[in-house]
Amino acid sequence: MRRKIGSWIFLGLLVLGFALPAIALAANPDPGGANTGSAIDVPAAKPGEPTMAELANAVGHNKVSINVVWTLITGFLVMFMQAGFAMVETGLTRAKNVAHTMAMNFMIYPLGMLGFYLCGFAFMFGGLGAIGTMGGFDGLNQEFTVQLFGKSFGLFGTKGFLLSGGYDVAVFTLFLFQMVFMDTTATIPTGACAERWKYSAFFLYGCAVGTIIYPIYGNWVWGGGWLSQLGKNFGLGHGHVDFAGSSVVHMCGGVIGLVGAWVLGPRIGKYNRDGSHNAIPGHSIPMAIIGTFILAFGWFGFNPGSTLAGTDLRIAVVATNTMLASATGAVAATLWMWWIRSKSPDPSMMCNGMLAGLVAITAPCAFVNSGSACIIGLIAGVLVVESAFLVERALKIDDPVGAISVHGTCGAWGVLSLGLFADGTYGDGWNGVAGTVKGLFYGDASQFTAECVGVLANFVYVGLISLIVFKLIELAIGNRVSPAAEVEGLDIPEMGVPGYVGIKLDKFSETPFSKGPNGLGTEKEEPVGGGRR
Repeated sequence: MRRKIGSWIFLGLLVLGFALPAIALAANPDPGGANTGSAIDVPAAKPGEPTMAELANAVGHNKVSINVVWTLITGFLVMFMQAGFAMVETGLTRAKNVAHTMAMNFMIYPLGMLGFYLCGFAFMFGGLGAIGTMGGFDGLNQEFTVQLFGKSFGLFGTKGFLLSGGYDVAVFTLFLFQMVFMDTTATIPTGACAERWKYSAFFLYGCAVGTIIYPIYGNWVWGGGWLSQLGKNFGLGHGHVDFAGSSVVHMCGGVIGLVGAWVLGPRIGKYNRDGSHNAIPGHSIPMAIIGTFILAFGWFGFNPGSTLAGTDLRIAVVATNTMLASATGAVAATLWMWWIRSKSPDPSMMCNGMLAGLVAITAPCAFVNSGSACIIGLIAGVLVVESAFLVERALKIDDPVGAISVHGTCGAWGVLSLGLFADGTYGDGWNGVAGTVKGLFYGDASQFTAECVGVLANFVYVGLISLIVFKLIELAIGNRVSPAAEVEGLDIPEMGVPGYVGIKLDKFSETPFSKGPNGLGTEKEEPVGGGRR
């Protein structure tokens, strides 16, 4: 009996304990949040009674706060793309090089970041001027220029080294967001140069890409440099326009990868003495596919985040165009391989097709309608296949993951497509030119010319400075591992640990040599390849 009474008392107290908070809040509940936030929350000299000036300041502060938080969160999404790159590149390379490929994708993040912090950010944005969306800080105001044809040509910034002179929330927000963009560029060549790149050489490259290779071209387009001023100076549309980085980020990475893969030479066993090629398949298609989805997810930070403003509702158009282009790119690459090239739907090319569509839409995503986005992605899906065949078979450049085609070729197509499809519904005043951005198909042929100039400048400058960097590294320590290390796999010789433990590697598929009777090769024959020395 006492036990029952005790149980009832306990139950009553329990119910009362849950009910009391509800009773206490019943006087002024706000479960939907509609009434949360009032004049009392506005900073004011007289609490609860803000003046018009105090209200206006609060509105401005909240707008900037939204923009800062939005830009930081999208930057976090772009940072997560590093995991996607690591999985795609590692999945498309061989199991004996897993630790090495993953380690490159990991270490490029801190290496590039520190280089960007040291001087890259200053070179890129030291002459930017006011950061309007985040409070208007204008302390980054020193651009090195030269005078040509009576016009000023901005070449690089000279303020902001080690973030000095920019102890401001706008600068710190911009640094974080732009740093992860630089990291995207820096990691692209790790795929093109995979499976034969000496780790110490990669280490030096990682320092160079964030300090000098990437930031200079970035300044020309996003930092107020000469490409962005082609409109004001020469009447070429709004200058070279690249909303989120088809040229600044992706084409830069693709061109660096092209130069690096050419300098390193093909992997042992990739080509035969007669010039024919051997397929060297990756070890994990599932890993590559998961990595592709991570990248596609991160792209919703990459492109919409480039507004630098959560209050710019164009982000809805940007995000939807990004999604649509990824879909048409994937479908186009799949069907082109299936019906035209290999008579089978290649899963690795499905992934590269989706990435190709994403790369291509990155520049025009804010300036085109949904139909144009679909066309841009579809063309990119075909381009990435044809470019991959051209690079591998005609140019004889060994790119294990297709990075040159995905990022280089489709990055160039992305900015060119902006010059064709920009529909004049966005971009009023872009790069200091009155009016919205229009492409060739909407009445402004000069915009397409400006995009062509930017593509050419990218290929020349990035290609040349990359070649210089790779050649200097070659003279200092050499770029390529020894043939013995390459055949064994780079995990133990270069990293000291295997990527996989407890798994017996299939040496036949891991080390293809000259083509044998079955078309795949045999370990009994002499290796072919080994780089340009």
